[in-house]
Amino acid sequence: MKQEFRFTFDRYESVDSLPEADRCLATAAEKATENSFAPYSRFRVGAAARLASGRIVTGSNIESEVFPSGLCAERTLLYHCQANHADDPVTALAIASRPSQRECYPCGGCRQTLLDTERRQKLPIRIIMTGGGTASVVDSAERLLPFTFEL
Repeated sequence: MKQEFRFTFDRYESVDSLPEADRCLATAAEKATENSFAPYSRFRVGAAARLASGRIVTGSNIESEVFPSGLCAERTLLYHCQANHADDPVTALAIASRPSQRECYPCGGCRQTLLDTERRQKLPIRIIMTGGGTASVVDSAERLLPFTFEL
């Protein structure tokens, strides 16, 4: 039997047209690319999370000499939030990259980690993906990973 999966998302032709709270988070993610350590791929990624308290926390990707070992910005950030702000859930997360000819989307591992975080905190995460001057926004990681791993 053939089935169909559909979801809606918000598309912004300009990052400047994002709602103010999302625009601020996207700006923080862009700034976080400066802390990236990406000497091998030269693809610098930054992520910024807004916690329920309103606090903004950032992370960036980190590569290793045993490339491709390393960690994406989203996972660096989410693991930091769990370790240091477990009682303050992540409500939104923005992703940016440098260079940024196109929007920066989470890899499969990051999509699963975003979904794991949503499940753990029992709260969806608004995800803002920016790059190339545009942005796409989904209201939950479930939209990015319809067939999820679950124990």
